[in-house]
Amino acid sequence: MKLLSNPRFLAVYSGVLTITFVAVVLSGAVIVRSQTFGIITARRINIVEPDGTVRLTISNRADFPGAWNRKKEYPRPDRRDAAGMLFMSEEGSEQGGFIWGASQLPDGSIQNHAHLSFDQYEENQIFAIDAGQEGKEKFSRITMTDQGDFPIEEKRKANEEIEKLSASAQDAAWDKFFATHRHDVRRLALGRNPDGSVGLELRDQNGRVRLALAVQPNGEPTVRFFDEDGEIERDLGGASK
Repeated sequence: MKLLSNPRFLAVYSGVLTITFVAVVLSGAVIVRSQTFGIITARRINIVEPDGTVRLTISNRADFPGAWNRKKEYPRPDRRDAAGMLFMSEEGSEQGGFIWGASQLPDGSIQNHAHLSFDQYEENQIFAIDAGQEGKEKFSRITMTDQGDFPIEEKRKANEEIEKLSASAQDAAWDKFFATHRHDVRRLALGRNPDGSVGLELRDQNGRVRLALAVQPNGEPTVRFFDEDGEIERDLGGASK
């Protein structure tokens, strides 16, 4: 009993405990860094940088994240209809994502979709691959889009204010906003349309179709040139004998 109460013994004992604790912590940290798993089951996984910045999120449908901008997540209830992943920049803003889903509705119809997109810096998507089915209509396409040179945060803040307006006033408010903010101008679309045709559309900087190449559902090839008003200037369609 005297030994246990001896100050020298207590000092040595305390030192041994401290060294043991540090060794356990350090060995535990090494184990965490080199841990190997066979199967991981999770509802959502966030891949983060050492400072906590989220760089990649893999999620089910129920826990899918909202919109990320500068390390802050904003609510997006409309994102609860698909599972997938989101890509984030070094600054914690969205850079694109990959989502998918497929189901058969009670009436027997099919709802199937997949979407991969990449975003402009601090803006919306500029390149996307889509494929899906709505009932009996099937589609698959590649699109390229021009975005404005303004941060998407301005669009988010505008949306917060416009949502407070009456339904009748919202369209006018958006028209005023986009009069000074370029928005989602599709420049190229290549793919299979729901009607069974396949084609390529090339558009000018105002989003107007200027050249369209297609093979119609009946197998007829067409090449059409359009003017600035959307009128056909030349039509090379029709089968020749």
